[in-house]
Amino acid sequence: MPQRPIRWTQSCERLGADHIDLYWVHNPTDVNRWTEYLVPLLQSSRIRRVGVSNHNLEQIKLVNATLAQSGQAISAVQNHYSLLYRSSEQAGILDYCKANGITFFAYLVLEQGALTGRYSVAHPLPEGSGRAATYNAVLPQLEALTRAMHEIGQRSGASVAQVAMAWAIAKGTVPIIGVTKVAQVQEAAAAAQLVLTAQDMQRIEALAAQAGVDTRGAWERPMHA
Repeated sequence: MPQRPIRWTQSCERLGADHIDLYWVHNPTDVNRWTEYLVPLLQSSRIRRVGVSNHNLEQIKLVNATLAQSGQAISAVQNHYSLLYRSSEQAGILDYCKANGITFFAYLVLEQGALTGRYSVAHPLPEGSGRAATYNAVLPQLEALTRAMHEIGQRSGASVAQVAMAWAIAKGTVPIIGVTKVAQVQEAAAAAQLVLTAQDMQRIEALAAQAGVDTRGAWERPMHA
């Protein structure tokens, strides 16, 4: 145990910082093993907030309950969440986060491009890529969904990707979007202003369910305990 603070100091030196604003625990291996080490760092403000990623509801509750014994709490959860993968919602994680003031960050909202409208049966993802191996086989099942998203977006001059992001925002989450261009940053920012109607939400959710696609990654455990 004495080595932990030394390693923390060395990490901060490498980062050129004296504290970490949000410290992520990225997987639930030995889910509660490290929680006790985080408490003194939170109490001393060397860590300002703690977030967990790829944790199911039982694991989130366990970490939160342990932190609560010292007057601390989880501030954020980061899980895979999209129109095609709503396991965190179905398992009650979104509701738990809302009830406990926890920010839910959704990654893979665009499913690596499959929900951007850029790719289709006629224009598949680049062969040889991991994305192609995951998504090209299911592109026929996604056409009705992405077509509906395109129609919804046309009303406001929004892209399919913006509709996917706006849906995630409307569900009370904060989308994490990978970007490489300024235009993509601007597109993501504009998605926050896009308002989807209840009918829009129901339509695309129904089409996503009808697609029957499971995009859970090999690294992800089921969100249901």
